[in-house]
Amino acid sequence: MLYVEENVPVKDPGDAESGPCKLETPGQTQEDKSNLEDHPPLLSVTGLINTVNDVSKMSNETGMKRDFHMEEVLPQSSLEGKVKEKMHNAFWDHLKEQLSATPPDFSCALELLKEIKEILLSLLLPRQNRLRNEIEEALNMDILKEEAEHGALNVPHLSKYILNMMTLLCAPVRDEAVQKLENVTDSIWLLRGIFQVLGLMKMDMVNYTIQSLQPHLQEHSIQHERAKFQERLNKQPSLLDHTTKWLTQAVADLTTLPPTCPDTPDSSSVSCTSLNEAANSPEPLSPAMVLSQGFLNLLLWDPENEEFPETVLMDRTRLQELESQLHQLTILASVLLVASSFSGSVLFGSPQFVDKLKRITKALMEEFNSKSEEAMLMTVSEQVSQEIHRSLKNMGLVSLSSDNTASLIGQLQNIAKKENCVRSVIDQRIHLFLKCCLVLGVQRSLLDLPGGLTLIEAELAELGQKFVNLTHHNQQVFGPYYTEILRTLIPPRQALETEAQSV
Repeated sequence: MLYVEENVPVKDPGDAESGPCKLETPGQTQEDKSNLEDHPPLLSVTGLINTVNDVSKMSNETGMKRDFHMEEVLPQSSLEGKVKEKMHNAFWDHLKEQLSATPPDFSCALELLKEIKEILLSLLLPRQNRLRNEIEEALNMDILKEEAEHGALNVPHLSKYILNMMTLLCAPVRDEAVQKLENVTDSIWLLRGIFQVLGLMKMDMVNYTIQSLQPHLQEHSIQHERAKFQERLNKQPSLLDHTTKWLTQAVADLTTLPPTCPDTPDSSSVSCTSLNEAANSPEPLSPAMVLSQGFLNLLLWDPENEEFPETVLMDRTRLQELESQLHQLTILASVLLVASSFSGSVLFGSPQFVDKLKRITKALMEEFNSKSEEAMLMTVSEQVSQEIHRSLKNMGLVSLSSDNTASLIGQLQNIAKKENCVRSVIDQRIHLFLKCCLVLGVQRSLLDLPGGLTLIEAELAELGQKFVNLTHHNQQVFGPYYTEILRTLIPPRQALETEAQSV
């Protein structure tokens, strides 16, 4: 027996609502099904644009995320997932009983074959007429019904034909799943596996179509969002007031030297130097610099400040998620940096050990999400200390003395203080990394990570890419408005110097 396991559950025949053998696929009406054999459903540009217009969230997602894709997810542990699984099992048990009867009952099998035929046709491109005709001939429902009436319907033979057709049509990522089905001898399990993999192939086709139309979708998303904003601006001329204040503050930040990191007596011995060298340089301001600083400021936005920039309101939830992710990475990197100063290079040279400390810290941050940082870091300090002791002992290294253990726990707990020097340094460096991402791109920024950040490189890459995608899409939509505002904020002489340097 074969179980086809995937992260993307698909529609199964057991979802039938109008009878044990009635098959429905997601988003498909009865009228659609009646014309499906002549007109297989294709994801058209017009259809996607209508969806983008009607659902602004999808518009924003497809515009910002290059890897945007559709999934149908139903956790098996949920009540709905358990009920669905029981319905599926009931259907396949019913099909087995019908085919095992004397004489066999092919009513459910015919409905299943009809559904499979429709899916195969939906996977074809318009130019694949030969394959379309072949499928129509091999799975001619009128002929199959006649064979069923005479008890001569050869289900195993049809299953093998369907499997061969799937081999021709599936994406490379599904080759292994299709090959596994070739070794299944039980007819019921073979049909079940075929139906599951076909569902995945349908989702592959949808995602392929979305990726093919991605440039068109991005451009439409930009124009659509800008047009909607302009409509509001025409009715409310003061709609850009908060945006102007936001960019004005960014200009002020770039022309003011940043404060140095406080060096408190109870902080770590890690050097605490300012990393924002760009702010200290006499380089003239440019629109790109101001916007980069402005977007970085949004990650530090005071929740009580109601003057959030109008042009970024749609992205506020995403920015809050990025801010939360940045905060967690600051804590994580700080914990690892302090732990490394007590563990030594041998212990921290083990990727397994570092990964374990990361898992411990991440799990506790999630567990204590609604509680104080002090309580969370108290537990973190205890578990990290225990893990260091255990690992040093297992590797035959000298264990920490009681004084060093107390110092380790104390420094880890002090990370809860926002003025803690280790935390301040890490926070500055992550912000500097994000600033570099906006200027140089994520991959180039990862090539020269500041000390203390190399242990969270993968997490930083994810954060940086999300931040770049968000800001890039926002600038594409609202760029004309930013240009007009910045003309009044950047002195003409500096603007000319910047343009001359860029030539």
